Amino acid sequence: MPLRPIDAIFVHPKQRLYVVYYRGELWQLPRMKIDDKSWQNRRPYTDDSGSLYLSIHQAISDPVLAQKLRTLDLPVAVCGSTLSRFEAWWEAHGFKWLKDKLMVGQSPLAAHQATAYAKAIDSQPASHRDNRTENETPASTPSFVNTDVFAEMLTELTNEVLDQKL
Repeated sequence: MPLRPIDAIFVHPKQRLYVVYYRGELWQLPRMKIDDKSWQNRRPYTDDSGSLYLSIHQAISDPVLAQKLRTLDLPVAVCGSTLSRFEAWWEAHGFKWLKDKLMVGQSPLAAHQATAYAKAIDSQPASHRDNRTENETPASTPSFVNTDVFAEMLTELTNEVLDQKL
């Protein structure tokens, strides 16, 4: 078992579905959407775990679900890994990676990365925002009701990691 239970989003490319690695257990979402309604309708994933690949997108835009699933902004080198390879990386390097991020004051939470992205778009001049392509409309950017929730999550995570006894 990994040092700290982790939440991560995996993709099954052939079946086109999301599988959430939640505290060491695999849960299949009923559709290709990651929100609280999908999470409420989840079911245990019982198929071959060798077909799962770690999603590049770990940020959850649904603020309710983001409070339940504390996904991390994992290194790019790990994204696309199979489940077994990801578990091996997490067990060997995850705690050190997490602790290093926290020690330098960076948030490892994927929710913070999505919030930073949304803030960067909002801080662009209006003329630059108006030149966005159709896929970059404000409606497609993640929105968060209350960013204090993510600050609380980061505080809990920091306390948990830094107080960890090896």
